[in-house]
Amino acid sequence: MTKAVRASLLPGAVRREAFAEASRFRGEFYECLTARRDALSEWVDAVLCADGAVKSPVDLTLLPEHRRGHGAMYGGLNHGRINLGRLRAALAGLPLPRFDGGRLVLAVDVSPWLRSDAPCSAERLFCHVYGRVKTASQSIPGWPYSFVAMLEPGATSWTAILDAVRLGPADDATAVTAAPLRDVVERLIAAGQRQAGAPDIVIVSDAGYDVTRLAWVLRDLPVELVGPLRSDRVMRLPKPPRMHGVNGRPPKHGPEFRFTKPESWPEPAITTVTDTTNYGRAETQAWDRVHPRLTHRSSWLDHDGELALVDGTLMRLKVEHLSKERDAPPLWSWSSKTGATPDDVDRFWQAFLRRFDLEHTFRFAKQSLGWTTPKLRTPEAADRWTWILIVAHTQLRLARPLAVDLRRPWEKPTTSDRLTPARVRRGFRNIRAHLACPARVPKPTGTGPGRPPGAKNKHRAPRYDVGKTVKRPETLKAIGRHGRTW
Repeated sequence: MTKAVRASLLPGAVRREAFAEASRFRGEFYECLTARRDALSEWVDAVLCADGAVKSPVDLTLLPEHRRGHGAMYGGLNHGRINLGRLRAALAGLPLPRFDGGRLVLAVDVSPWLRSDAPCSAERLFCHVYGRVKTASQSIPGWPYSFVAMLEPGATSWTAILDAVRLGPADDATAVTAAPLRDVVERLIAAGQRQAGAPDIVIVSDAGYDVTRLAWVLRDLPVELVGPLRSDRVMRLPKPPRMHGVNGRPPKHGPEFRFTKPESWPEPAITTVTDTTNYGRAETQAWDRVHPRLTHRSSWLDHDGELALVDGTLMRLKVEHLSKERDAPPLWSWSSKTGATPDDVDRFWQAFLRRFDLEHTFRFAKQSLGWTTPKLRTPEAADRWTWILIVAHTQLRLARPLAVDLRRPWEKPTTSDRLTPARVRRGFRNIRAHLACPARVPKPTGTGPGRPPGAKNKHRAPRYDVGKTVKRPETLKAIGRHGRTW
């Protein structure tokens, strides 16, 4: 429903519509569960109705919303089944936030589930994490997950998670990221979220992604890629026009554009100045049709034929100050859109700043919902737990119009439309009483036989190595100039 139609409704009608939308999604999620559906459905309610942060998953079985024993909880995680295709389609069909002009803005980022003390867990990778010092970083074994979420305009900690994929030891990060992005965009179009002639969907990525490669892979979709670049990059300007009387092969690339050498910069095509609340004066310079000089290395190693020119808009953002630094370094970013206008340039860097809202979602999932709390052994169980929390976060987002501010004595009052996910979760138990609960009443059963007293476990769990299992050659020289060897 559009904002104009929603604003025309009475408050009572808005609440009834929110109740109906949340109940429909709960029923659709229940139909997506193909095994252990009652246990998984009640576990979502237990996560949402728990008091405070989830410290131990087994404690959730003591809540009244979880009417089954702790064995049902472990059975649901280890042996449950979720129809992810249907669930992803249901998430794409829900009401989604939009920017000015009805534009959709997606963000993609990776968050690790660290499992350094789990040698019996398969498919772990070395995840890059930052230490306590700014310049310190570590590589800790864990399961990295790539999330795709819809962003909201304005200062907020809300996002709408639409997809999550775990990166495996044999996966190419760019290829694995491009596949869910394509699926999400196609599902949004199929669900009617974007009509023909509407603005292109903006996809904002982090510095760990190859934004140029993503733009090339998704070039047939109505999307615009925006991503940051390192401050020491070297890119190429458009090739100069052909001069009369000059023989030889025409150049493919123009002069070099070195980020560290201002003398190599031509006059910017666009310059914008914006006064911001948090960063002071923000000045943006943009150059059109700037591209990297691609070589048959890394992700472009498997590209057959001549490498293409991936033109885009190069932007340099310089703000007056940051929260902790007076002399803020400039931010270089690149967009796949060519021929950008000043409004497009401002929209790109503002959308990139909204990408950090996804960090609030990760922190809420880890610290409050207990995403990385369970000590699960198999990666399949970790995937089910991840999707359970995605469904729980989605229900909180749908319940925003129904929440009441149950603030702590030291917290400031706020309006209902400014409540954070944690404050909406405090009153979800009262909201759940008026929502549809499709889970069936559990049947009484006896206790399981368990392991006989004195018997030992003779089947030791296997150990798994950490890291990539596929070693790709880095250059054409490594695989032979006259053909591939694999």
